[in-house]
Amino acid sequence: MTKPCCDCDNNNFLNEGAWSKEEDQKLINHVTTHSEVCWRTLPQAAGLLRCGKCCRKRWFDTLSSDHNREKFGEGEDDLIIRLHALLGDRWSLIAGRLPGRTDNEIKSYWNSHLKRKLVKMGIDPNNHRLPHGFVGTSSNKSCSDNENIGSGSNYNSREEDQESSSSGPVVP
Repeated sequence: MTKPCCDCDNNNFLNEGAWSKEEDQKLINHVTTHSEVCWRTLPQAAGLLRCGKCCRKRWFDTLSSDHNREKFGEGEDDLIIRLHALLGDRWSLIAGRLPGRTDNEIKSYWNSHLKRKLVKMGIDPNNHRLPHGFVGTSSNKSCSDNENIGSGSNYNSREEDQESSSSGPVVP
């Protein structure tokens, strides 16, 4: 069994709840003045009564200027879908190609939004293929010929690609 990141549950002296402006400032000062941050030791070094995990989450979710806090756009949706088809669940590699997005943020967005989007399009989110025997509006059409698939998304998966390639994901 691995050791927990901190003793949050066992320590009654740690602050919980909303962060104060003073706590935010201490965290900002410490992270900006020290190039490498060890999140487990940061709270004590910065004079914070918080656990390292809480400090890390506060920094990446709220305070970091490198983090993109805007909603995901259609272009990002398409890129995540394509990268997932190529890389699978390697969220840190996918995040490396989306500046300002964290691996956890992308994984959460995939699990809460994009998987459902693919299912609604009739595409298996695990292998990015149409289900076997799936027929669109006409058996002669590929799914890219159907109208309104993915609300304007340019994610295409052709039936002939699926028949000719039995292994690996279909890459749009």
